[in-house]
Amino acid sequence: MVQHHVCTQPKIPATAPVSGRGLTTGMLMQAHGVNVVEALQEFWQMKQSRGADLKNGALVVYEMVPSNSPPYVCYVTLPGGSCFGSFQFCPTKAEARRSAAKIALMNSVFNEHPSRRITDEFIEKSVSEALASFNGNREEADNPNTGIGAFRFMLESNKGKSMLEFQELMTVFQLLHWNGSLKAMRERQCSRQTGLWAFLQTLEQGPVVTRDSVLGLQKKFQDSQGYTEKTCLQPTNQPTNRGDREVLAHYSHRALDDDIRHQMALDWVSREQSVPGALSRELASTERELDEARLAGKELRFHKEKKDILMLAAGQLGNMHSSSC
Repeated sequence: MVQHHVCTQPKIPATAPVSGRGLTTGMLMQAHGVNVVEALQEFWQMKQSRGADLKNGALVVYEMVPSNSPPYVCYVTLPGGSCFGSFQFCPTKAEARRSAAKIALMNSVFNEHPSRRITDEFIEKSVSEALASFNGNREEADNPNTGIGAFRFMLESNKGKSMLEFQELMTVFQLLHWNGSLKAMRERQCSRQTGLWAFLQTLEQGPVVTRDSVLGLQKKFQDSQGYTEKTCLQPTNQPTNRGDREVLAHYSHRALDDDIRHQMALDWVSREQSVPGALSRELASTERELDEARLAGKELRFHKEKKDILMLAAGQLGNMHSSSC
């Protein structure tokens, strides 16, 4: 079992800096000290005291991967759901916790910079660069039946949020697409040319959190599928405008909870029963991806949720085998 720890450090002092610049400087100074774990907790308590909408409070949760010998690995989940892990060789559990807290604090602080906010200017630059990359026209950007149109719709729906918050939202779509939960929906109301399908396909490759990553991911998908630029971006005659928007809007407000995880786990139980070995192969691949992303200091929620869902499925299979004996 993975050990869960909730960090409940003393509340921040009233003299803490208010401005983004002061906040960043103060937090980075603490990060170079010995108590980076406390600094991370204080950072999120500060955000909550400044009015941040933290639905589950400001608690920072640590998960230590069970091990009797080094290197030790620790994950930390932030109040919004973002996850980071120890990215160094950690000879002790305490060091692993500090390593995870360090990378999480650095990302939390950087996320406060104004350039990390989704603004009208950011949206226009993102859409313009996407159009230029795919030789598109302005009509495509205004049509939600195109990949770029769906991308614009998602950005506008999340105006004012930070890149980290947007990435947390994208994790839900990534998991739904990875798990195949959207396959039936696509077959019912979405063709391969609709904006929703083109948009969701990019999520399979990784988090969509910057303009550059969006452009690169869409191009990788099109190249891998043998699609031309116009194939993915060309408007269709099918009446999918309303359906695309409804799907995107619905899952944009659907939090990732135990019900979704349980259903996805059941899907993988069914796959394993149909194709023996599918679960173990996917789990091995997911663990490799998780380790590579952790050591690179990347945000890990998508990979970690995948592993947790697969482990849940493995547990359910084990229970089914036990009850049948």
